[in-house]
Amino acid sequence: VIGQPAKSKRPKEPGENKIKPVNKKVKPKNPKMKERESVDSSLKSQSILTQVMDKGHFQKLAATLSLAAGQSIELRCKGSNVTWNYPSYLDTFKDSRLSIKQLDRYSQLILANSTAADTGEYSCWLQLCNGNKCRKDETKTGSTYIFFTDKEELFVPTPSYFEIVYLNPDKPAVIPCRVTTPSAKVTLHREFPAEEIETDGTDIIYDAKKGFVFQHPTSDHKGIVYCKAESQGAPQISIKYHLLYVEVPKGPPSTTIAVSSSRAGLSDRVQVVCTVLGEPDVDVNFRWQYPGQEAGRPVIIQNFWRLINRGIGHTTRISESVLLVEDFEDIDEGNYVCIAQNLQGETTVATKVEL
Repeated sequence: VIGQPAKSKRPKEPGENKIKPVNKKVKPKNPKMKERESVDSSLKSQSILTQVMDKGHFQKLAATLSLAAGQSIELRCKGSNVTWNYPSYLDTFKDSRLSIKQLDRYSQLILANSTAADTGEYSCWLQLCNGNKCRKDETKTGSTYIFFTDKEELFVPTPSYFEIVYLNPDKPAVIPCRVTTPSAKVTLHREFPAEEIETDGTDIIYDAKKGFVFQHPTSDHKGIVYCKAESQGAPQISIKYHLLYVEVPKGPPSTTIAVSSSRAGLSDRVQVVCTVLGEPDVDVNFRWQYPGQEAGRPVIIQNFWRLINRGIGHTTRISESVLLVEDFEDIDEGNYVCIAQNLQGETTVATKVEL
């Protein structure tokens, strides 16, 4: 179980700022409002998400909601085919505290005995289906970010005590030290040399729903950091984050191929290695084409990857696929082709082995 539930507390009623009309010209306003709603109703998204309160009352949800950890919550989304999104760890650990039911006119999500770890975004949307194909109805959605506050757990608990964050020069990087109490004061600190990292609100900002965001990461930001939070009590420290700067730019895999020997004898052991240098957090998939493939010739294929530091704080991921022919025969003579693929594209390389 992630996070320790605090004692159940009575939730604070959310405040509402009611704007009083400046004058009493009510009649001219009503038709304008109705006309505007009718014109924009097809364009604007209609929130279908509500919270079930005591005695069967319902409340529309704002962008954020704060509840004390330990409470249970029931959310409903209107519609006969609703899809939900919620903190992924609830699925990862198949948490029995979460229950979702689709009824005739609405879908119900119940989270019992909440903990600080349940802090996150809860959203839903209506699915429009035509046969087996379904798509999201962008006009009928609902979303809220729920803080499950716990004075003993100011930071949202994580399953690990150490995380790697990759700093890519062409996109923002997030250090995900989220808090359970939105009013908590959070600062970012470098472990060595020991110092607080200034949050200027431009290049480095803090978002309680995300953590610290580096808008333009550079190699100067690399190192080990942690977050500190304060809220009416002793400060609390987050887990540590290892910031690694990415050296290899985005693009199709940078691929090379090598063979243990371009000439082989009968019964020799031949090894072909396909290597990719790429971004640390980008997976590479390998496919092989080889002479005895159609005939069902047995080969052994193994895939590996590791991170290497290039000596100046730049980090690269080396991915390898190794094809092994243990007992070389006539049928194994020919071209060995490796196709390496990532999200940006694919690269094909080849080598030839002769008998």
